[in-house]
Amino acid sequence: MNRVLFLLLINLSGGVCIKTNLLSNRTTIVHLFEWKWRDIAEECERFLAPKGFGAVQISPPSENLIIKTQNDLRPWYERYQVMSYNLETRSGNQDDFLNMTKRCNKVGVRIYADVVVNHTTGSHKSNKGTGGSTADFDKYSYPSVPYNVENFHSFCIINNYYNATEVRNCQLLGLKDLNQTEEYVRQNIANYINKLIKLGVAGLRIDAAKHMWPSDLKEIYTRLDNLNPEFGFPPNTRPYIYQEVIYYGSEPIRPEEYTPLGDVTEFRVGNELKNVFRGINSLKWLVNWGEKWGLSPSKTALVFIDNHDTQRSSDMLTYKEARAYKAAIAFMLAHPYGQPRIMSSYFFTNNEIGPPSDDSENILSPIINEDDTCGNGWVCEHRWRQIYQMIGFRNVVINTSIKNWWDDDNKQIAFGRDAKGFIVFNGDEIELNVTLQTGLPPGEYCDVISGLRVGSHCTGNKIYVNNDGRAHFYKTQYAEDMHIAIHVGKESREYHRKRDK
Repeated sequence: MNRVLFLLLINLSGGVCIKTNLLSNRTTIVHLFEWKWRDIAEECERFLAPKGFGAVQISPPSENLIIKTQNDLRPWYERYQVMSYNLETRSGNQDDFLNMTKRCNKVGVRIYADVVVNHTTGSHKSNKGTGGSTADFDKYSYPSVPYNVENFHSFCIINNYYNATEVRNCQLLGLKDLNQTEEYVRQNIANYINKLIKLGVAGLRIDAAKHMWPSDLKEIYTRLDNLNPEFGFPPNTRPYIYQEVIYYGSEPIRPEEYTPLGDVTEFRVGNELKNVFRGINSLKWLVNWGEKWGLSPSKTALVFIDNHDTQRSSDMLTYKEARAYKAAIAFMLAHPYGQPRIMSSYFFTNNEIGPPSDDSENILSPIINEDDTCGNGWVCEHRWRQIYQMIGFRNVVINTSIKNWWDDDNKQIAFGRDAKGFIVFNGDEIELNVTLQTGLPPGEYCDVISGLRVGSHCTGNKIYVNNDGRAHFYKTQYAEDMHIAIHVGKESREYHRKRDK
């Protein structure tokens, strides 16, 4: 091999995580739920890249059925009812999609596409798609693909989730179930995903993976192309795959059936942490958080507190319980277990309602306020200081282990990540007032939760680490946030001033 080319390949591969395709100094995915492609491109450039985000999970890019609820609203779930594999949705068309992948990859933020290939649509009064396609639901006819009745499993509805065959061969919520064992269906799915790869995506979320046979998915994955080097990916790079496998500990379909094929979504993370940070369970039990809790292996787990489904369908922490929610996300990002993804939402009171839109049903763009938060109906949790500052924390402590664990035998805990970062939680109804060994270099640090570092000034609280690595932490039970975080990165540590004691 040419020596110059060899050195180039070494440099490229050293700067990219081989599995996730994230830049080596970035760690976290954000789900910009229902955002338009051009708005995502702008967000990559103006905020995500500067704040160290690694990738964006986008909403499904395939043409979906236009659905109207009884209240004449466009529901969020229409994006998961596929009319064709054409790239025409309310988020934009194929040109908009390409514009997004070019701009985001250019600033080092990867795009992961949410791909819906288990099914097409349910049966509705309207039969028109966002790109103009039509379908005959009674005949299972989708001419824009095309699919017909021969490409679907025989009609049946999932009634028993303890019957694996029924789960994989019958209709989920009345959605017409594709038969991925068929060669024609497999190739159509592979062709669709390869189109996305050609257009610059770096990874894939496989929607409803548990409703498809692992053997069928394996065959489809073998047909996928390497990532397109025109977008800066090293040669022979494979797409990152993570699969939606909902599992809470009792059903017969288990995550380990899918982990040989790619990562799996670990729903039990949000389910367990909600009880901890709501104060139901003691924080001290988090000392062995991860696989010892019966969770999937860290190396294959995609972890999150909430997603677009659980926000609406179960008792999960969301933006609506901000204090506990921010703390749960902070713990998830501070802890080395799993590959983290955070949610970025719009405000909703009706569980069906789709994204903010105008009178013509066009999705509204987020308005960026002076304090970097969002308006126009968007929550934008990823722009909350307490969340994006923890993205920076995780990037700093990457590839380190937990050290200097402390707890009060109840609801106050602290731990470090080698000599890179330290985090403290007060989930109790009493104040926290304690001096702890941080393992960090001596100096002055800004608490990245209560504020920012602006030059040599902290807009929030200061923490002083002494020559012996110890520091004093105080957090009242009434504080806006229940945690404190410091790290050796430029957003927290002041390198020019030290405090001896």
